[in-house]
Amino acid sequence: MAGKRRIGIGHNGGPPLREKPHVPPWGKGGIGQFFTWKAKHRAAWRPASTDILLSRQARAEALGLTYEEYTLEILERGRYLQASDEAAIAAICARRRGRPKRHL
Repeated sequence: MAGKRRIGIGHNGGPPLREKPHVPPWGKGGIGQFFTWKAKHRAAWRPASTDILLSRQARAEALGLTYEEYTLEILERGRYLQASDEAAIAAICARRRGRPKRHL
C-alpha cells in the first residue's frame, strides 16, 4: 500500500468533487465595486428609449452590423459609425467570423 491513500467508510473512491478552489465572479479579493459595475454595465446596454433602439438597429443593418456590434462601437469609442468608415466596419466583421452565432 505504499503511495496509496487509505479511503474511509462512505467514500466511493472517485476523484475529488472540486479540483480547483472556487473563485467568485468578482475574483479573489473583496467584492469592492463588483455589483456597482455590474449594474452600470447592464444600464449601458439598455437603450434610453424604443426610438433610440430602433434607430440604432436600422443604422446597424444599413452598415451590415448587428445591433450589439454597432452599440459596442458607440460605447467603446463614443462615435457613431458611418458608411465612410469602411476600415472600422471591415475590422468588426472580421472579428465576427470567429464567434459562434447567438440565437435569441
